[in-house]
Amino acid sequence: QVQLVESGGGLVQPGGSLTLTCEGSGFGNIFSINVMGWYRQAPGKQRELVATRSSGGSTDYADSVKGRFTISRDNARATVYLQMNSLKPEDTAVYYCNANDRRGRTYWGQGTQVTVSS
Repeated sequence: QVQLVESGGGLVQPGGSLTLTCEGSGFGNIFSINVMGWYRQAPGKQRELVATRSSGGSTDYADSVKGRFTISRDNARATVYLQMNSLKPEDTAVYYCNANDRRGRTYWGQGTQVTVSS
């Protein structure tokens, strides 16, 4: 019922840019969604936080992406974006959308592949 669908991944060269989009649907009340964000999992590594944004506008970024990535949201549409600039090979990973509602429930997308390589 609840779905988070990511799009926008692909292959880019180091220094390039990509924008990821996550569209949420099936929430009983879209305004119950508190925090949305992005996580990633690189080959051989555990899933890690990339960036999150609350409905009120507070943000959190991993140190490794600060100054390069920007997260934004359309609260009414339960949609979150991740603008990725100055991409590095170490950014290569599957990127997952995440949402949390005010009742403590967590939702995940199926992921989109981002590959940074020359």
